[in-house]
Amino acid sequence: MKAIAYPQHGLPIDDARVLIELELPLPTPGPRDLRVRIHAVSVNPVDTKVRSNAAVDAPRVLGWDASGVVDAVGEAVSLFRPGDAVYYAGALTRPGTNAEFHLVDERLVGRKPATLDDAAAAALPLTAITAWELLFDRLGIAEGGGEGQALLVVGAGGGVGSILVQLARTLTKLTVIGTASRPETQDWVHALGAHHVIDHSQPLGEGLQRIGIAQVQHVASLTHTDQHFAQLVEVLAPQGQLALIDDPATLDALPLKRKSVSLHWELM
Repeated sequence: MKAIAYPQHGLPIDDARVLIELELPLPTPGPRDLRVRIHAVSVNPVDTKVRSNAAVDAPRVLGWDASGVVDAVGEAVSLFRPGDAVYYAGALTRPGTNAEFHLVDERLVGRKPATLDDAAAAALPLTAITAWELLFDRLGIAEGGGEGQALLVVGAGGGVGSILVQLARTLTKLTVIGTASRPETQDWVHALGAHHVIDHSQPLGEGLQRIGIAQVQHVASLTHTDQHFAQLVEVLAPQGQLALIDDPATLDALPLKRKSVSLHWELM
């Protein structure tokens, strides 16, 4: 089978050697494995992080999100059978999905919704699971809960942010405030369901004041947390919650103590 791999870490993306095509043996499923014929994959920040930082002795196949059709199953598989359309986010510890066929434990896999084509399905798992876990597991918002409280989503136009806005608006009673800097992105975040959208290239506190909100109880910071950190602490209410998914420079957590703010990291 054909696959795409990176032969060494740290190469710039415009280097002709950064990704190479390989011919690999067709993998044999383990007891709980599905072998999936890949129809579509998506690219996520984790691909760039691994390619940039993880040294390899042999070319490594990237890719974690995928959709496709089950081609073969292991002897202990009970949830799927050949021909099933599936989608999933695979495991970091195994070869990736950027290949014609891929092995994945059946317990990580879902049936692809019939309403989605392969490209749309492949774009969902990592971003959607991250958004779900951040909202309901890390911040601890109950489905149908959050009445009288506000959630500020910094980077609401990104992959995780766009899903998070929809989940929060549909499944909770939170007032959902997204941030975006470009007018077209602001319009899109509004269309996703955000009650308000403010510009994160401008002071966040002033943006909130313009929509009549002094402080928020919850913040999901999805990008450039180190650049916004002081402002996030400022706009958080006492005993509020700050959740983040990025890898900011070293943060001084002491300002959080002064408001008894809790800090949550989400890693799917």
